[in-house]
Amino acid sequence: MSTFDANDSNDPSSGSSIPFVTLGSLIPAAPAGFKSGFIAIIGRPNVGKSTLMNRLVGQKIAITSPVAQTTRNRLQGILTLPTAQIIFVDTPGIHKPQHELGVVLVRNAQNAIGSVDLVLFVVDGSVPAGGGDRYIANLLNQASVPVVLGINKIDQQPTETSELDQSYQQLAAVHGWTVAKFSALTGDGLEELQTCLIDRLEAGPYYYPPDLITDQPERFIIGELIREQILALTREEVPHSVAVIIDRVEEDPEITRILATIYVERDSQKGILIGKQGSMMRTIGTNARQQIQKLLMGKVYLELFVKVQPKWRQSRLQLSELGYRVEE
Repeated sequence: MSTFDANDSNDPSSGSSIPFVTLGSLIPAAPAGFKSGFIAIIGRPNVGKSTLMNRLVGQKIAITSPVAQTTRNRLQGILTLPTAQIIFVDTPGIHKPQHELGVVLVRNAQNAIGSVDLVLFVVDGSVPAGGGDRYIANLLNQASVPVVLGINKIDQQPTETSELDQSYQQLAAVHGWTVAKFSALTGDGLEELQTCLIDRLEAGPYYYPPDLITDQPERFIIGELIREQILALTREEVPHSVAVIIDRVEEDPEITRILATIYVERDSQKGILIGKQGSMMRTIGTNARQQIQKLLMGKVYLELFVKVQPKWRQSRLQLSELGYRVEE
């Protein structure tokens, strides 16, 4: 095992922040006409599901990356408006699994379909509908849950979009789905999407306090922020083989001390993560610490360990120990 600290600066990161949880919050009674419900965000890898949820709830709670299969856990983001509360369920991208981890991720995404009030099926509007989209469409067709087809990345569409739009319009028409077009990156069309989703929810209560934006504990978010930097900074062979466990969080009025272990499958991956004279690990740690300080709104000391655990993605037991299990 190797260890590095990521604290080459004592200055907390600047920028506005919103607490993820306000302790002691109460769940109020919903006013007349109030709507609420759970909406699963479903789609292929890399269509912008996590970016969309972050935009909708107004703060970063899901990590994003160009690397496919970035999202590994079902993550709930909560949007509370004067007339509605929407609980968005961000899911792993549905893909053909190559290992036991992939099997767990896809099963969790599929399980989410049957446990929500509405599905937002997100597709990449910069390319025509493909086999992966049609596969997911068939899965959704087997579930008794309403669906809105969300065409994302309209900012990346060429001026002439008739062919692209037609491929998705045809897909929606076959299943009788409503279509919404938007850009999660720029925010264009998101107000219309929000209205479209609320219109399809039933009257209901507050499920969470109005100031809560995620149900995940801070430890989970901290681990994801560390993994996000690994995705951003390391070579292709490393990101899919990485898991992060938060071993200890110690808080006092002046600083929060965090110890975390990064698991990889091979010694070569460990070497890439560490880098020459520890340079890569210092960069990962420094960047992650800056993001964690925004989350916690205070100074953070971050120490990272690296450990090799061979073939952990193929072992159901090791997956469970690292926090990856089938969610019912």
